[in-house]
Amino acid sequence: MRTNRGRIDVEDLLKIILLLVLVWLVLEIIGEVLGLFGALLGPLQPLLGLVVAVLIVLWLLDRI
Repeated sequence: MRTNRGRIDVEDLLKIILLLVLVWLVLEIIGEVLGLFGALLGPLQPLLGLVVAVLIVLWLLDRI
């Protein structure tokens, strides 16, 4: 008996590859933007992280 397991059209495979490439490019762009933002903040990065953590905790405790 032959099964069609693993059978995929070339067009569908190309669409999947294109989608993966687009996701990769978007992640690269986001990484660069965040890197630029981090470079601009410099020594304030730990302080910004602390502020974000405090805001999340306050939101979870319904204080905001």
